[in-house]
Amino acid sequence: MDDNAPVITLKNGLDLPALGFGTWMMGENAAHAGDEVKAVRRAIELGMRVIDTAEMYAHGGSERIVGEALQGLRGEAFLVSKVLPSNASYNGAIRACEESLKRLRTDQIDLYLLHWRGGTPLSETVWAFETLKQQGKIAAWGVSNFDVEDMEELLSLENGENCVANQVLYNLSRRGIEYDLLPWCQSRNIAVMAYSPIEQGRVLHSPELIHIAKAHQATPAQIALAFLLEREGVMPIPKTSNLQRLAENAGALEIELTEDDLERLDRAFPPPVSKMPLEMI
Repeated sequence: MDDNAPVITLKNGLDLPALGFGTWMMGENAAHAGDEVKAVRRAIELGMRVIDTAEMYAHGGSERIVGEALQGLRGEAFLVSKVLPSNASYNGAIRACEESLKRLRTDQIDLYLLHWRGGTPLSETVWAFETLKQQGKIAAWGVSNFDVEDMEELLSLENGENCVANQVLYNLSRRGIEYDLLPWCQSRNIAVMAYSPIEQGRVLHSPELIHIAKAHQATPAQIALAFLLEREGVMPIPKTSNLQRLAENAGALEIELTEDDLERLDRAFPPPVSKMPLEMI
């Protein structure tokens, strides 16, 4: 990744590459483990240093894949993992984090997220996250799948303003957050991590997307990622174990969409005109 590649600056002042790497569905089949480890390592080599995982993915299997891949490369990666809401009590979150650290074979998670909101009071989860920071087990914390009302409640709590990121479903076909959540986060310097940024491949058959891709001598996936990379404070985290597609994803960083391109995409994938429920998959 060149020096001019887009970056995201977190609240704590840390600059990160604006294109990360997701590991959802990794670790589910031992026969694929070798290729998955290679993919994580290759992502880091290509500059996609933000590696996203979660205790939920393959019941810890994804974290084990990432832990294996990061041997010898830990200092080059920015590691993100997530705690399940069922583990988000004070004692539960600390215990879950310690288990994730073991699977990841590291002593610190760079960014620890609450996977989605559950029954535990947010104040208790924040207390746990702040304790984990003080213990050096995490460097920063955030949330996932939080809408504006959830975020407003979070930031009203003691230490709630320390939230640095919100990971949500966002792609060309899921633009609901552009109406309110995205500008809300942007105005407060809370990074938005976009999971399923190509809708698991479903958006790639759009004739308009294909047309724009041909004009840029690019692929539809690269255009879909470039669309997100245009947004301030947004980090798409595509997942693939295919090394060719991985290099293709990295190529999205070289694409500059024109105003005409963006207008065409708006016609094909209309932005929201009113509040929409936060989508999840």
